[in-house]
Amino acid sequence: MAAVMDYLIVSIILLAIGIYGLTVKRNFIRMLFAVEIIINAANINLIAFSTFTQTAAGQSFALFSIAIAAAEVAVGLALIIVVYRIYKDIDVKGLNRLSG
Repeated sequence: MAAVMDYLIVSIILLAIGIYGLTVKRNFIRMLFAVEIIINAANINLIAFSTFTQTAAGQSFALFSIAIAAAEVAVGLALIIVVYRIYKDIDVKGLNRLSG
């Protein structure tokens, strides 16, 4: 069985990839994927510590987190569709016209 540190290393790598994706990419869909990667890193942490402490609390929190992430994806994709219909582009830099 793998140690908790192995899961934490994978989670840190996923978190770094997600933060990189949020800061560098300027496409809505890529940014949405980056947020999902960050959420998956948090879920790995929850499940790793739940396994380490022999309780089911972390696993139940991870299930709620997955449900919330699914709702977040649905709302994010709806926003992407609306922005594409209006501006014919999903580049984040070109959306400064949304502010007031």
